[in-house]
Amino acid sequence: MSESIIRTEYSEVMEQSYIDYAMSVIIARALPDVRDGLKPVQRRTLYDMHELRIKYDGPYRKCARIVGDTMGKYHPHGDSSIYDALVVLAQDFKKGIPLVDGHGNFGSIEGDSAAAMRYTEARLAQITQEAYLADLDKDVVDFVPNFDETEQEPSVLPVKVPNILINGAEGIAVGMATSIPTHNLSEVIDGLKAYMQDPTLTTRQLMKYVKGPDFPTGGIVCNQDELLSIYETGNGKIKVRGKVDVEKGKGGHVNIVISEIPYTMIGTGISKFLMDVAALAETKKTNDIVDISNQSGKEGIRIVIECKRDTDTEQFINMLYKKTKLEDTFGVNMLAVANGRPETLSLQEIFRHCADFQFEVATRKYQTLLAKEQEKREIQEGLIKACNLIDLIIEILRGSKDRAMAKECLVNGVTDGIKFKSKESKVMAAQLMFTEKQANAILEMRLYRLIGLEINALIKEHEDTMANIYKYEDILSSHSSMIQVLIQELDEFKKKFGKKRKTQITNAEEAVYVEKEQEEMDLYVLMDRFGYVRCIDEATYERNKETAETENRFIIKCKNTGKICVFTAEGQMHTAKVKDIPMGKFRDKGVVVDNISNFDTGKERIVFVCSQSDANLYRMLFVTKLSMCKVVDGGEFDVAKRTVAATKLMDDDEVVSIVPLICQRNIVLQSKEGYFLKFVIEEIPEKKKNAIGVRGMKLGASDYIENVYYTQNAIEHNIEYKEKTLELNKMKLGKRDSKGIKVRV
Repeated sequence: MSESIIRTEYSEVMEQSYIDYAMSVIIARALPDVRDGLKPVQRRTLYDMHELRIKYDGPYRKCARIVGDTMGKYHPHGDSSIYDALVVLAQDFKKGIPLVDGHGNFGSIEGDSAAAMRYTEARLAQITQEAYLADLDKDVVDFVPNFDETEQEPSVLPVKVPNILINGAEGIAVGMATSIPTHNLSEVIDGLKAYMQDPTLTTRQLMKYVKGPDFPTGGIVCNQDELLSIYETGNGKIKVRGKVDVEKGKGGHVNIVISEIPYTMIGTGISKFLMDVAALAETKKTNDIVDISNQSGKEGIRIVIECKRDTDTEQFINMLYKKTKLEDTFGVNMLAVANGRPETLSLQEIFRHCADFQFEVATRKYQTLLAKEQEKREIQEGLIKACNLIDLIIEILRGSKDRAMAKECLVNGVTDGIKFKSKESKVMAAQLMFTEKQANAILEMRLYRLIGLEINALIKEHEDTMANIYKYEDILSSHSSMIQVLIQELDEFKKKFGKKRKTQITNAEEAVYVEKEQEEMDLYVLMDRFGYVRCIDEATYERNKETAETENRFIIKCKNTGKICVFTAEGQMHTAKVKDIPMGKFRDKGVVVDNISNFDTGKERIVFVCSQSDANLYRMLFVTKLSMCKVVDGGEFDVAKRTVAATKLMDDDEVVSIVPLICQRNIVLQSKEGYFLKFVIEEIPEKKKNAIGVRGMKLGASDYIENVYYTQNAIEHNIEYKEKTLELNKMKLGKRDSKGIKVRV
């Protein structure tokens, strides 16, 4: 076999390959189709349940069976994606109308995951069977081959309601994402009916029917005036609040009861909310909280915050809106696949696509029904005619040698070879002109059909068939008749499955919360060698000063309104607000510094900690493992960011020492191999924090700086080095960038 080498530009190949991949993710996985509002995995799962005949009024079937069958026939992308989609379709707190009836543990609104698929069972919901999967046998949608071309699957389900609005959608594709909120089924049906009757309706006019989102968790939409712009553009932010009531508690206390939550709080958001409320009490943002309890159950959400009797409830609720996720925004991006390509759609455009799809499905349905009725009419007319000529037909059948001869006579009047009792019968037989289908029906007709009542029933059946033909022809030829049929069907769905709106829509006033100014005071931040930090007041520190200095690695005096700076060996500086550090008793453990800053204990090592005011006040001296030294003006560390680069490091280098320059005069560098170099600090130049610095000591090939010491004039400073006492003040001064002296032991 000869080789064929194609020369092409590599970037063009990569570009085309990436485009193909992106479109595959967008169209075949991540985004819903505007016509049925379903992603491919959802569509395939529901269709597979339909094929397995797992009906709403039948027994439940194991989810493992459904997932396995779907994966094997239609969706070869892994069982977890199929089961996750199935679970979401059954969760009434995520979908406006659940499309699957789940039996077993399908997760909870508080973030509990569903049980394994081998334990759970499911069946189709009634609305899914009647409004999503009905008429699939009437050629209403196109079928396409599955991934291995062994099965056929629908390219879209013949959904009879605007599911993309009713159940919304969420999905992340390549370079784009969709986020469509759920809506009330009754309102959406009313909007579709209005649009069908008058396609010139604008989004503003349609919003007389579709008031706004209707989340399954309820809540309050606060920015009603902004909804028009959101629905006209398909983009925007909906501000949602939880529903809060004030009740009388025990002992004169006030209970703040949250009975509905924002849709964005589903899952771990509830536990996060409880932690945020507890943090408000711990950080002294409020002193009103007595207790917090989550009393949610089968009856619904009920989170109770017990407050003191003199609590300003309005101020407290506003604080919850401002400081927690009790008020949140739902980002709207109504992106869907329309005409085979992703588009951001307005409300009016969504109704246009849904209405066009309804007309298309209904047209194909009634064309199929009409063709079947016309076929029935043909056969019925043949049987009625045969009953009137039954004696002649029996004579033909008895005189024929085989079925083919009899059929040829019935269809074309060919009498050759057939024995007739009389010439009149032969003449009459020659005039017969039944159709192929009529002839087959006559030949297969049973004798009991000759009973008088059966003949009358056949005539009545023919009359019904003719009535259906006239009806279907009228629907197909008259646009108004088609609309009337569709509206009647929509009204039945509304009556059967419609529910009251859960989400309240209003223009709520902006929550105003004025945080009480914290009285400024001095306190001490203690950090032990394990990275746990806590605050204590001055009096507590003074009483336990010696113990505090013995047990803690860093002791920082600062204001309660300030920040602390955590410098790491990796050259980073993390800041943390002092008010975020818990205030407690001397023996309290405190919290890990990771919880109040971006510091990561597993990846970083703390070198120095100080208050930000001290860092700003003094110049900071940096020394690294590879003996790079520099002085940095402390003002450079006065930043608002939680994390900044404190210094620039060479490869395989790290910070060994950081100190604020207060009254130090000399610096002593000690290397791993026992070399000591003492020189005047003034020899170290001042640099910017993003500079590497200058070399402090010449090091051997495998040597590095192990310790750094500082001395002051007239103050004795001794250290223990390998069981030998060294007097640093008496050590000879050298020059920066020299090798130093080796200490013999």
